[in-house]
Amino acid sequence: MNEWGKVPTDKVGTNEQLGRVTAVFQKQYRVMTADGETLSELSGKIRFDALTKAELPAVGDWVIQTEREAGKGRIERVLPRTSQFSRKAAGTETEEQIICANVDVALLVMAFGHDFNVRRLERYLTLAWEAGVTPLIVLTKKSLIDSVDDSLSEIEAIAFGTPYFAVDSLTGDGLGALQEVLQPNETIVLVGSSGVGKSTLVNALAGEQLMETGGVREDDERGRHTTTHRELKRLSSGLLLVDTPGMRELGLWDGTEGLASTFSDIETLAESCRFRDCQHGEEPGCAVHAALANGSLSHERWESFLKLQREVAYAERKQNVAMQAAEKEKWKKIHKQAQAWTKLKYQKR
Repeated sequence: MNEWGKVPTDKVGTNEQLGRVTAVFQKQYRVMTADGETLSELSGKIRFDALTKAELPAVGDWVIQTEREAGKGRIERVLPRTSQFSRKAAGTETEEQIICANVDVALLVMAFGHDFNVRRLERYLTLAWEAGVTPLIVLTKKSLIDSVDDSLSEIEAIAFGTPYFAVDSLTGDGLGALQEVLQPNETIVLVGSSGVGKSTLVNALAGEQLMETGGVREDDERGRHTTTHRELKRLSSGLLLVDTPGMRELGLWDGTEGLASTFSDIETLAESCRFRDCQHGEEPGCAVHAALANGSLSHERWESFLKLQREVAYAERKQNVAMQAAEKEKWKKIHKQAQAWTKLKYQKR
């Protein structure tokens, strides 16, 4: 354990440095090492071997690098990740986008008011569980509404043991309980839409004006982006925090295990069905259909589960095609290099 998190046990060779990526720019990476901060680039081998962008360093990754000159490094390899918070890249492209790596806790931030949406929260929970990250639900802007009881009841109906906190970052109301469960040297990531108060929450946790905060439009209570890129920061408390831009689109990249954790109530019901391969339609003895009929399972939650399940299945099918294409492209590159080498060899004769 050092000030930048839980140090991997991988051996570091002579003339090599162990470091953690704290920011990713277009072609360079800010890496924190025992000797200080470096601005590093990728080695040619990493660029050539990577089939997808997801294999390149991300914020939170531990890397082994060599020194090019004072303050500059060359990343030679990315160490295995203990967790990987990712999503489908925005747009139509079938590609995994790593939000951050080696994270311990995900703060799923949602504001009271117009932003409050339990269906979106189910998506956030699925992403966190699939990533291998412990989720904590943080409901901000507590002062916006007269009573939080109805909203908290909706959270309890889907949280199933996931801790949740109602806070007001400006007044400090509720922050103490949240701070008590966050441990120094733990890495946490904030996930939430623009305008939910993530930057204000970061400043409150840090006890200083660490992040710029933006205004909120009065007509729909939605905010402007104040964070423009992902960055790992170390707070004075010792907490390590990844702040992310507000993400309007959080497409699932993988989610089979995450769905099972988020919708554990539906998984438990399915185990009670008469037939093991029950499709939860009109089959006799279907526990899910019975729960929908008697109201113990809401139709909204069931539809949310089906929607995310379809999304995961579609993503998996697209991934198989994309990976095959990436593998084919890699071998084309290898073949082209081999041809060029052979041609050069005979030219020298």
